[in-house]
Amino acid sequence: MAAYYTASYDILDEEEYAKYGPPAMELMLKYGAEVLSIDFQAITIEGNGRHMNAIVRFPSVELALQCYNDPAYLPLKELRLGCTKGCTMMLLHGLT
Repeated sequence: MAAYYTASYDILDEEEYAKYGPPAMELMLKYGAEVLSIDFQAITIEGNGRHMNAIVRFPSVELALQCYNDPAYLPLKELRLGCTKGCTMMLLHGLT
């Protein structure tokens, strides 16, 4: 069953954040991910919007968690946390 990783956060340091995307994308692809949306101009309908919003589809919850827990992701996670704030990440179970 597919799983959907969602992330929303505000970017504090654009230059530092630019170092995050390419290696994070490469790692996600290793686990069969498909990036469905990366949006820096999302329209907030309710609640508090964030600057960066993403939806990534993984083939399964297991693969999504393996990607997140991959030792190669730890320095990328630290990089992201150092140049962003207000991060919310969720892993949603797909219907099929």
